[in-house]
Amino acid sequence: MGPNLPSDATIFRSKLPDIEIPDHLPLHAYCFQHLAAHRDRPCLIDSATGTTLTYADVDLLSRRAAAGLHSLGLRPGGVLMLLLPNCQAFALAFLAASRLGAIVTTANPFHTPAEVAKQAAASAARVVLTECCHVPKVADLNIPIICVDGPLPDGCIPFSDVLSADEAAAPEVEIDPDAVVALPYSSGTTGLPKGVMLTHRGLVTSVAQQVDGDNPNLYFHEEDVILCVLPLFHIYSLNSVLLCGLRVGAALLIMRKFDVAVLMELVERYKVTIAPFVPPIVVEMVKSPAVDRYDLSSIRTVMSGAAPMGKELQDKLMAKIPNAKLGQGYGMTEAGPVLSMCLAFAKEPFDVKSGSCGTVVRNAELKILDPETGLSLPRNQPGEICIRGKQIMKGYLNNPEATERTIDKEGWLHTGDIGYVDDDEEIFIVDRLKELIKYKGFQVAPAELEAMLIAHPNIADSAVVSMKDDLCGELPVAFVVRSGGSEITEDEIKRYISKQVVFYKRIHKVFFVEAIPKAASGKILRKDLRAKLAAGCPLP
Repeated sequence: MGPNLPSDATIFRSKLPDIEIPDHLPLHAYCFQHLAAHRDRPCLIDSATGTTLTYADVDLLSRRAAAGLHSLGLRPGGVLMLLLPNCQAFALAFLAASRLGAIVTTANPFHTPAEVAKQAAASAARVVLTECCHVPKVADLNIPIICVDGPLPDGCIPFSDVLSADEAAAPEVEIDPDAVVALPYSSGTTGLPKGVMLTHRGLVTSVAQQVDGDNPNLYFHEEDVILCVLPLFHIYSLNSVLLCGLRVGAALLIMRKFDVAVLMELVERYKVTIAPFVPPIVVEMVKSPAVDRYDLSSIRTVMSGAAPMGKELQDKLMAKIPNAKLGQGYGMTEAGPVLSMCLAFAKEPFDVKSGSCGTVVRNAELKILDPETGLSLPRNQPGEICIRGKQIMKGYLNNPEATERTIDKEGWLHTGDIGYVDDDEEIFIVDRLKELIKYKGFQVAPAELEAMLIAHPNIADSAVVSMKDDLCGELPVAFVVRSGGSEITEDEIKRYISKQVVFYKRIHKVFFVEAIPKAASGKILRKDLRAKLAAGCPLP
């Protein structure tokens, strides 16, 4: 990490004026601040069954869930693990934990038992809410297991019991705005996954930066129907879909899993107006021959995030839904998560350039740092993007060293992304300093896979890097040095890894090499390996 930025450095701010943000409120109170105006409006719609909960229902059921979770021992500062696909229960439990002053750690239900156990232990989870099919992954944790479905495994508690608690039994908790409320896991700029501590104040600030004010950057309103197909365990969907939707009183149409034909049928049936996507979903849509059979004209806004979307793909999607506005946002879990957002989404929109990921959010500051000198750069010069504001993470859980490497003494969060700000305040991402691999928007930490590879007796050394892919964005590939005399094969290595990790962390290609290129410090020279891949000649 370079030195702190000089105090007189160029600072970039939003084109939109700063606003008053009620960041003294706990997150649930902020989301329901205008409950009286939305009580009878639809809030959470289960797309599979049509079951609809109004805002009044969600408020009441989250209070009951808070009482039920309290009876199971969840206390202020205690951690509830949500190991769930998208469902109404996810939102109810998240809001219930917020009411208790507790913390939610979100986990991918496709994770392997070892991955789930690792996160549960690291986060010190006290209760887990999941589906029956995932109970074997958490059965050894020796904590209460709540299931949202049936038939119920022995010893598990039905979520219906939690929702049957007397809401009056939920304690009134005084919540410090700087207390942690969400604990997603991220690899940051380097290394293994780490717990990202997001506070009530931070998430309230982030949501307000997007949807509050006379001219909100992200113009959602109570008449909107927002598609919730992106996984809620991912911070993009949790923040910019669920929390932003709740704040404005919109209806959230929840899809358990992505299916392109089902998605388009739902858009037509429910007159979806806001479509938050990631590029792989858009690829499926533009390739589908069925897309022209559906009326998608209700969509007024297409949001894209988690990974860059190229101009060609944007153009193909816009040909299918020409009345919509499409733009990209740029985020990072540690940044709370939104750094910038397309101003085409604003209530009074601005023109935006293709390839831009918008301008920095309001009530925040952004700098571009020269990675070599540590000096702040002017417009149109690429460097590391750094962000500062109340929305950024409090730090990494139990990892002060990694926190100090990411947030400097002046409060600037170093993203590890290389970009520049042009003459119109628009941000363009051009490269990445960080090691992180993005597979369809999901994070893959090379260090995690390398540790598994090196643990194999027939592997002497390894390095994992990204390889470009049109559909997935990036694929994890491995460079492997065999142990002396070993004849381990590519397929054996792939099978070895796939047994230990979730599907998106699997190795897609193995290149056997004599040595891994390293600096004198021992650091893997990933740029050299990526350059070999880009040149089409990975072998030395």
